[in-house]
Amino acid sequence: MKIIESPNLPDTISFPEQVRRGELLNVDCPSREVLKRVTSRWGVLVLIALSNETLRFSALRRKIGGVSEKMLAQTLQNLEEDGFVERIAYPVVPPHVEYKLTSLGKEVQEQVEGLALWLEENFHRIMAKRQQQAAS
Repeated sequence: MKIIESPNLPDTISFPEQVRRGELLNVDCPSREVLKRVTSRWGVLVLIALSNETLRFSALRRKIGGVSEKMLAQTLQNLEEDGFVERIAYPVVPPHVEYKLTSLGKEVQEQVEGLALWLEENFHRIMAKRQQQAAS
């Protein structure tokens, strides 16, 4: 996705043109909503939790500590709407639903995982900086 600074953009760009160009720095760019969904706390954790397996809702909720049922359902719905997660409903009683990443979801998961790995490897540096700031 190409990121273009908004001061250089025309005042009016059609929706299809915004989507094609992916102008994240433009306040009106619809890709910002996707960015918000993917990089939300729960969005990141869902993508990582589903990275190598298909999970039922309850198993996914257990795997992601601290997420409420409502937030997990909303996050899954958003990621499904954007094409990152596939919801598989089996016609049985009681209902059986599973979630897995789509090929697009695997692509974005790899990007998010890089950020998560960097964060875990550098967390000690971040916490040291926080302590330094608190002491001053």
